[in-house]
Amino acid sequence: MPRGAAVSSAAPDRPITVEVCCGGVADALAAEEGGAGRVELNAALPLGGLTPTVAAVEAVRRMTGLQVVAMARPRAGGFCYGDADWSQLLAEVDALLAAGAHGVAFGCLTPEGAVDVARVREVVGRAHAAGAEAVFHRAFDLVPDADGATAILAGVGVDRLLTGGQAPTAPEGAGLIAHLQAAWGGRVQVLPGSGVRPGNAAALVAETGVGQVHSSCSGFVTAPGAAAVAHGVDFSVPGCGPERLPCVDPGTVRELVAVLR
Repeated sequence: MPRGAAVSSAAPDRPITVEVCCGGVADALAAEEGGAGRVELNAALPLGGLTPTVAAVEAVRRMTGLQVVAMARPRAGGFCYGDADWSQLLAEVDALLAAGAHGVAFGCLTPEGAVDVARVREVVGRAHAAGAEAVFHRAFDLVPDADGATAILAGVGVDRLLTGGQAPTAPEGAGLIAHLQAAWGGRVQVLPGSGVRPGNAAALVAETGVGQVHSSCSGFVTAPGAAAVAHGVDFSVPGCGPERLPCVDPGTVRELVAVLR
């Protein structure tokens, strides 16, 4: 698209899948209430998302009709894993798949920041053997060579790539996302995520040509019971204050689905 060209914010002329990033079972229920078709299920979203429990995966499968992609990330921080962390990640992948996840989201990089080909191939093999999808997450946004990394991921059978276009938000990275969709979309699904909201989603889809979006559709709820701060002890969620919890807002999901319908 030429620099400065107008980008339409009208609803796209094709079905768009809305995937909602969820921090637990309640979030998944809210995502389904709002009309999402798929969730990425995590624990510890304030840390960027860690592996959810098997019980959470089983509950979402039992209580909803959603497609469930479960995060496989054993710790916070970067995506170069030592042997102990990697062994844990593989065990988590197996457990998530056995619990009924339709896919696993993961990412692994070398010490130099490139895609760790052998390890990606191992996870892809386990996911596909279970009839599930392998999704490479935003670890991709740290690699030095986007096209080279995408070629590797497509070559080893990764089904979907979650990316913010190597930018803080997907709207900021829309140029790279559009390039990835045009160059690689026939071999690996491109899923833009980070900063996707009802107010920018239609324009993002129009500019990039993607067929799906990933959004937290976040809001807040009042925490039940006593506040999480007392006697100088603070267990509140960063950025939420002592009496609020982050959540998926079904109204925001509904609005996002509507603008992409």
